[in-house]
Amino acid sequence: MTRFEIDKDFLKRVLVDLLNTPSPTGDTEWAIALVENELEVLGIQSQRTIKGALLATITGLSSEKPRGITAHVDTLGAIVTQIKSNGRLALTNIGGLMWPTVESEGVTIATRGGRQIRGSIVLANGAVHVNKIAGSGPRDASTMELRIDERTHSAEETRMLGIDVGDFVYIDPKVEAGDSGFIRSRFLDDKACVAILLAALKALKDAQITPAYDTTILISNFEEVGHGGADSLPANLHEMLILDMACIGDGLQGDEHHCSICIKDSTGPYSKGMTDKIRAIADNRGIDIKTDIYPFYGSDGSVYWRAGGQAQVALIGPGVDTSHGYERTHMDALYDTTSLVTEYLVEE
Repeated sequence: MTRFEIDKDFLKRVLVDLLNTPSPTGDTEWAIALVENELEVLGIQSQRTIKGALLATITGLSSEKPRGITAHVDTLGAIVTQIKSNGRLALTNIGGLMWPTVESEGVTIATRGGRQIRGSIVLANGAVHVNKIAGSGPRDASTMELRIDERTHSAEETRMLGIDVGDFVYIDPKVEAGDSGFIRSRFLDDKACVAILLAALKALKDAQITPAYDTTILISNFEEVGHGGADSLPANLHEMLILDMACIGDGLQGDEHHCSICIKDSTGPYSKGMTDKIRAIADNRGIDIKTDIYPFYGSDGSVYWRAGGQAQVALIGPGVDTSHGYERTHMDALYDTTSLVTEYLVEE
C-alpha cells in the first residue's frame, strides 16, 4: 500500500485551473505564474529561468545523490502567419498540432495590444454547397484559416482590430471533469503531469516528510518544440524523473486508468537501472504500472541527455487517450501516478 494520502480534490482543481489557462509554447507566462503561486502556497520558493521556465530546489535528507524531476506546462497552439486579403488569418502550428482535430474549434487571438478576440478555425471555402471536396479535401496549414468573430472583410480592417502577424492563438481546451472520474480536455499533455507533481509535493508537505535527496523541480516551457529539458538543471544530478503523458494505442499496454512507464521511445531506451527502480517501487507499494514502448515520441529527458545531462533518466505518466487531439484520462491514472511520484521522492 502507498504510504501517503493524495488530495484528489486538490489534484483535480489544479488540473482544471491549468487546463483553462492558455499556454502555447512561447506564451506560457500565465500558466507559469499559476504554478509559481501554487508552489509558494506549499512553502516552496521558485525562480524563473532566463527562458521563462520555473525552477525550484527542495532540500532533502541528503545531498549525496541529488535528483531532478520535470513536467512541461507548454502546449500545442498556433500563431498568425498572414493576414489574408479577405480579412481572415493564415496560421502556423506550434508543435505537433494535428489540423483535422481543430477544424471548427473556437479560439482566442491574443493581440500585442492586450485585446483578446474570438474566432474559429475553419476550412477555407468550406461550404459543402459550394466546394465539392469540402468533406474530403486535405486539412493542413495551407487549407485552413481563422475566421474572426468581428466585421472584417479585408486585411486592413483586420489590422484595425489590432491583429498582426505573430499574434498567438489559444485553442479552446473544452475541459470536462465529470463524476465518472474521466477528464476530457485538450492539453492534458502535459498539464496533467504538472498537477500530479504539485499534488505529490502537497502530499509530502501534509505528511511532514522530507524527500530523501535534494530535488530540483523544473516546470519546462519549450518541450513541445524540443528544447524544454535543456534549461538550467544542475550538472550534478544522479537521477532525472520525467513526467509526461503516457500513450494509448494499438499494440500498447497502457490505458486511461493506469500509470505507465516508457522503456523506450523514438530516441532510444531510457536508463534501465532507474526504470527498474521505479518499477520496484510500484511493485512494493501495490501500484499497477504498465510498461510500454512509444514509437513516435520524445521527451524532455531526451533533450536533457542531448544537452549533456549525465543523470539516469526514467519517464512515467498517466495514460492519455488521443494524444495531441481532444484528449482524455481518468482520475485513477492521475492518482496512481501521483502516488508513485510521492513514493519515489522519499525512496533512498
